[in-house]
Amino acid sequence: MKSLLRRRPSPALIIAVIALFISLSGVSYGVATGFIDSREILNNQVRSVDIRNNEIRTRDLRNNEVRGIDIRNSTIQSRDIAINAVRGEDVREDTLAKVPSALLADSATTANSATTADSVGGVTVQRITYSGATGSDFVEVLNLGGLKLEAQCNAGPVLQVRANPTAPNAEISSVFNRGTPYASDFDFDPGDDVLAVNDADPGPGLISFAGSDGRIVTIHAQPVQDADDVRGTTDDCGFFGVAEVS
Repeated sequence: MKSLLRRRPSPALIIAVIALFISLSGVSYGVATGFIDSREILNNQVRSVDIRNNEIRTRDLRNNEVRGIDIRNSTIQSRDIAINAVRGEDVREDTLAKVPSALLADSATTANSATTADSVGGVTVQRITYSGATGSDFVEVLNLGGLKLEAQCNAGPVLQVRANPTAPNAEISSVFNRGTPYASDFDFDPGDDVLAVNDADPGPGLISFAGSDGRIVTIHAQPVQDADDVRGTTDDCGFFGVAEVS
């Protein structure tokens, strides 16, 4: 009996055996109970084949961690983008083709000279720009809708604007110099003046023209007289405005 008692394992041995048993059976226990955590998985060992298809969800991804290199080229579609989310700064302009509805805008150009006109909705608009020094010859400032206007800066200085309609028996009226009628002629002769002023501040005016072909030209203009800085120049006369024909 004493020999059997002497062979009884020591407490230290018992504890060691229990620890060994737990270490060997821990993974099996975890599998059986569904409690395997990251401590039981060796780093960099879980692979794509170990994950069931369609199981990774947004809550499994850290915010702002998916990058461009993680997305296959040409796989993002319209349905993947929020409505009104793409902005101009996100688009490379030189890759865009012409917008179909903008094709009609090709006929509307910027008026940057006396011979360039914009046409919108059946109405053609043309800009008038003239400045001249005393003693300058007549220059054409408008040719629109059957009406041609020429301007000159005479000695004095005197700003003179004359009309040369392309068709006879034109009707024309001119109101300048602070609302005082300058000319009103319903049988207008080519070369007649529609403006001739030497007032230092003649004020804005209106010229109305009706050609024999039914077209109507309306001119809103501002004469500039006896000024030393006509449009940033040292010219003495100026005539600026907008003409429209319909």
